[in-house]
Amino acid sequence: MLKLAGARVLEDRDAVGVRSVLDSDPVAACMVAARVETAGVHPVRLGGELWGFGHRLDGLCFSGVNLIPLRGDASAMRAFADRALRRRRVCSSLVGPAEQVLGLWGELEPQWGPAREVREEQPLLVLAGPPRVAPDPLVRPVRPDELDRYLPAAVAMFTEEVGIDPSSDGGAAGYRARVAELIASGRAFARFEGGQVVFKAEIGALSRTVGQIQGVWVHPDRRSTGLGTAGTAAVADRLVRGLGRTASLYVNGYNVAARIAYGKVGFRQQGSFATVLF
Repeated sequence: MLKLAGARVLEDRDAVGVRSVLDSDPVAACMVAARVETAGVHPVRLGGELWGFGHRLDGLCFSGVNLIPLRGDASAMRAFADRALRRRRVCSSLVGPAEQVLGLWGELEPQWGPAREVREEQPLLVLAGPPRVAPDPLVRPVRPDELDRYLPAAVAMFTEEVGIDPSSDGGAAGYRARVAELIASGRAFARFEGGQVVFKAEIGALSRTVGQIQGVWVHPDRRSTGLGTAGTAAVADRLVRGLGRTASLYVNGYNVAARIAYGKVGFRQQGSFATVLF
């Protein structure tokens, strides 16, 4: 049994300290920072809990649909694991900086394992200036009335990337709603040809300084044609020059083709993420 080592649920009084932690590494913290900037720190508004460790927040972890440890040493990870193990697992994955994710998973695995998949090396990439290749001028925001044409591509991407059809086991309505929300907020992008999506990507998280690109996908019949490179450049350009953010994404280390494409766009590695999928 792990011993409680000071992990606690953070509330509004901790907001200044939380913002300081998030601002110290805005790229790695983008997913959590986007939530905090919109909803604040209190769990009721946040849609999850922020866990702190140490009087100066030497450790910070978000617990919600995903478990995201952002900061902390081995002692912090043990404390976060202890809190997570007090109740049944509700998260679908662990994701975040590789050191913290793998450290936390080492504590959780005896009771939560085995994982469906552990992705130990996912380069975290950033682009702070204009892309090095010409953005695809046909990549544009998806309109709400195009949801039914966009959704099959989103499902195909998710299934390829995660290994599970998000519309199975009663998940169709929830996934459709999430995609519709991205479209409504202007954060889903695509190139349509003949009414069919041939490239897609989304801005999954948008903080005041960083936008994280997710769900990059090219139709199987159009791969190795440069659509992915030019399309990603278009979304990154929208973030950098259109919205004044740093563009970021993380990619599986084994996906050599994608890493080459992102390198052509001008992305450089700033850190490493890891993901544990359940």
